[in-house]
Amino acid sequence: MNRDELAEFLRARRARVTPAEVGLPGGGRRRTPGLRRQEVAQLAGMSIDYYIRLEQGRGPHPSRQVLGALARALLLTQDERTHLFHLAGQPLDPPRIREDVPASLLHLITFLEEVPAYVVNARGDLRAWNPMADALMGGLSTLPPERLNVIRWVFLSPQIAEHLSDEEKGRFARASVADLRVSAGRYPDDRALQALVAEMLALSPAFAELWAQHDVEIRREQRKQVVHPAVGVIDTICQVMPVPDRDDLRLVLYTTEPGSPSHRALRELRQLTLSS
Repeated sequence: MNRDELAEFLRARRARVTPAEVGLPGGGRRRTPGLRRQEVAQLAGMSIDYYIRLEQGRGPHPSRQVLGALARALLLTQDERTHLFHLAGQPLDPPRIREDVPASLLHLITFLEEVPAYVVNARGDLRAWNPMADALMGGLSTLPPERLNVIRWVFLSPQIAEHLSDEEKGRFARASVADLRVSAGRYPDDRALQALVAEMLALSPAFAELWAQHDVEIRREQRKQVVHPAVGVIDTICQVMPVPDRDDLRLVLYTTEPGSPSHRALRELRQLTLSS
């Protein structure tokens, strides 16, 4: 159980819920935004002293019933609820991040000849990719191993401005940090993940600011505009798909609307990869 992270998460989520959202009167002056501690305790059906101790990082190990009540009181999303349970140490057998990629998955991305595809683990490490992903993302095969990480690329790579606008980078950065928060709760004993977070907190104020917000959301489908130096702007649908029986891996596919200018640009990029 990570008491400090649990306490920070509870405080952050409490500050985001208004009395009106949970059917409470909103009158009176409030020193801080969101619900009061006694209101959360009331909604969750627990004593105010018990809840205060949880927020101060000195509470007992909460039961699943207590965590479920808190999730309902704080209006947590499914991703946030899962994160809460992980922080409280409820999974009896914490999953681990492995380094291998199943051969069947490697074969799949190889056969996707017209679709940029790569495999990413729960830390954001790129474990495998096909030639189209290499071309779209600016030469993954030329990067040193430590740079083959989504988080480092978003916050530390000077080349990101060549591929994403400021607005796109901001959305992608926020989504990536929220996703990494999920992993940090799910894999509390992964030293490489802990080291990545510590590194980014030390090197990137932008990462530190987003990390402090405790946003939690698994990356799924999102639209992303990529600017490629050879074929121009490509409006893509970035699909993030879980790998069956491997919760630590996801398959990422970049597709476009059929027949669109972006589709034609992607096909042009395909021709360039064949001729190079």
